[in-house]
Amino acid sequence: MSQPVQPPNQPQQPYGGQPADGNPYAAGPGAAAPAAPTGNPYGEQPPAPTGNPYGNQPPASTGNPFGNPQGQPAPFGGGAPFAPAPPASPVRNGLAIGVLVAFGAAIVASIVYGVLLGSIEREFGYAAIGVGFLVGFAAAKLGGANPVTIAAAAVFSVGAIYFGQLIGYAMVMADAAQVSFSEVFLDHFDTVTRVWKEDADFMRYLFIALGAIAAIGGAKKAN
Repeated sequence: MSQPVQPPNQPQQPYGGQPADGNPYAAGPGAAAPAAPTGNPYGEQPPAPTGNPYGNQPPASTGNPFGNPQGQPAPFGGGAPFAPAPPASPVRNGLAIGVLVAFGAAIVASIVYGVLLGSIEREFGYAAIGVGFLVGFAAAKLGGANPVTIAAAAVFSVGAIYFGQLIGYAMVMADAAQVSFSEVFLDHFDTVTRVWKEDADFMRYLFIALGAIAAIGGAKKAN
């Protein structure tokens, strides 16, 4: 006898028609497939943080961290700029000007005083007081009545009176020897100073001292 033939493509249940243990997709035929999960599969987790995760920290400073305590960037991308040099002190400038003026006035007064003595061929002691007054007045007028300036004017006035008298002596000696002034003053300067010492008396030294005092008075008079 012949047996009935099974119809083709008859669905078979896998593994004996029973759903596989633990396999949610192994349901029998005709069963609806489980829906695909929707939404965020990690919905139970908190959302990822946004923005700067280090927002509580101050922003990093740029530039030289040691050159600007406020954390501001230094100009030109470098460190802190050099501090400008402090201006020169007015007192120091006035002191330098006063000393230079006293020295220059002493040279001019010395030449004028010496030419005067050599021209009249006699000593004119009161002119020494005028030399000191001129040196002190000019120094204090342009450099201020600084104590150092006044002292320098007094010292320079003594030198101006001394060299002025040497110029006068050299002029008289050159005229007597019928030679040039430069020859006597430069070539025989030791002879000029020796003659000056031999003729010096108390009154000459007194007028030199009065010239220094006059320089102090001229400096005070200028201001």
